[in-house]
Amino acid sequence: MGDPIMLLFLGAFLVIFWLFFIRPQTKAANQAKEFQANLEKGTRIVTSGGIHGRIVKTEDNTILLEVDNNVKIKIEKSAISMEMTKAAYTEVTDKKPEQTSTK
Repeated sequence: MGDPIMLLFLGAFLVIFWLFFIRPQTKAANQAKEFQANLEKGTRIVTSGGIHGRIVKTEDNTILLEVDNNVKIKIEKSAISMEMTKAAYTEVTDKKPEQTSTK
């Protein structure tokens, strides 16, 4: 058989691996699937390719996205990364305030 301490380390390694890698990835995938399932007409979104637009029509797996006046493209729901308001908000919060020095 094996050394009990070695088996304990192996078990601990598997638990840590699951907690830090598999569980968060599964959670993020479920959130993305839920977000894509709840898309509605008129929502402003950003695709994973960086295209910004407004949803005109939703179907089972695709949406019709208006990117400019009378310019519409059909894309897969899986290509949508986030809602535009969230994209704009994360851009603002990621910026660090400039430090000013008074001399």
